[in-house]
Amino acid sequence: MNTNTEHETIEHKIWVLGDDIDTDIIIPTEYLALPTIDDMKQYAFSPLRPELAGQIKEGDVIVAGKNFGCGSSREQAPEIIKALGIKAVIAKSFARIFFRNSINNGLLLIENDQLQEDIKEGDTLEIRLNDAIVCHEKSYKIAPLPDNLLEIIEAGGLVNAMRKKNGLDSKE
Repeated sequence: MNTNTEHETIEHKIWVLGDDIDTDIIIPTEYLALPTIDDMKQYAFSPLRPELAGQIKEGDVIVAGKNFGCGSSREQAPEIIKALGIKAVIAKSFARIFFRNSINNGLLLIENDQLQEDIKEGDTLEIRLNDAIVCHEKSYKIAPLPDNLLEIIEAGGLVNAMRKKNGLDSKE
């Protein structure tokens, strides 16, 4: 993502989930003891759809209903979604702490309360950052994210953004 580009376009395959996808569905508690996010990610969404994590490809998008990310404030939930290659989660609404954890981990979240009604799993869509989502030749306006949040997402998370801002991201 380039925060200087007003209408950057990204195309993605859609995975559809429902309402109230909590952090225990995103990553069940019993897998949190695994040593790394890469070890955990194969169990993502397993209580709901055990096969889903293995089917997601780099650049895919999740479209969900209301209250996505509710439940525990575990930071592993957005980290695992990002590790699966999901580029954005579009939902009717997000749990507040999940929203902030996602931004801090560089995962793009977009609120939209109309898209889910018009799509089916496997469809593709375009995300025009700070403008609209386009699917089936229909445009859904999205609220623009402030530049500081886009910079965090572009950097891959808050820690990376602060390292870049403070000149600490050079590789030695």
